[in-house]
Amino acid sequence: MSSNTTLANAARRGSPAARMTLIGLGYLVFALFLLLPLAIVLTQALKAGVGTFFEAMIEPDAISALKLTLLAVAVSVPLNLVFGVSAAWCVSKYQFKGKSILVTLIDLPFSVSPVIAGLIYVLLFGAQGLLGPWLEAHDIQIIFALPGIVLATVFVTVPFVARELIPLMQEQGTQEEEAARLLGANGWQMFWHVTLPNIKWGLIYGVVLCTARAMGEFGAVSVVSGHIRGQTNTLPLHVEILYNEYNIVAAFAVASLLLILALLILLLKQWSEARLDRQRNSAAEE
Repeated sequence: MSSNTTLANAARRGSPAARMTLIGLGYLVFALFLLLPLAIVLTQALKAGVGTFFEAMIEPDAISALKLTLLAVAVSVPLNLVFGVSAAWCVSKYQFKGKSILVTLIDLPFSVSPVIAGLIYVLLFGAQGLLGPWLEAHDIQIIFALPGIVLATVFVTVPFVARELIPLMQEQGTQEEEAARLLGANGWQMFWHVTLPNIKWGLIYGVVLCTARAMGEFGAVSVVSGHIRGQTNTLPLHVEILYNEYNIVAAFAVASLLLILALLILLLKQWSEARLDRQRNSAAEE
């Protein structure tokens, strides 16, 4: 038995040379496709000096783009949080007709181009769209305004919270909720005191991924925003405009701002992921 275990362990470890080669290739790919581009962004942003770098960061259009980006994130992420928790609850706790269709619809934004999603909203809410005349008659503007940007962002980020929670809640089962129900807990008490503590790290992880995706969204937002400088440009769109105007230093300076925000989100992701792994390991041991 011990010899079989030793052979199995040796098979898992593999050849030291092969292992080191694969690890080295992994680090090489990481350096070429991630670290090198990040280094180029930072060096280009600081190419004209620190003063020019900060001038590009505090320029009115850049501040407006930052505010709009954060506002779109602040609206879209909570909406997806509510939808994600509700969808995960339905899929994992209940059996109903159309369940597979619901799961497919949740995954739909993964397969649909963001540009197509933006065009769909233009065809629905644009001036010549299906609901355009009614919206214009009631002085409601969705396309080329904040509502359209939020709708486009919500669409592309729909799966992240739900897709993180569905397998976690399916793995945990329904025994604890059923016990709470037998003890007299109502729906909200059962959610707040039983379900939420069990899914909180998965929920945080999904929200972090959703935030990162919402902050960097370009395609769908580009279609519905109208590229109105200082009004409907998010940070990614502002970077594109600066680059197209050959204002390279300013473009990379604003891009570095996105990079800083992405790194902060990455730290939150690593922290929440470690907590989620710890929760799953403890659940498996029990």
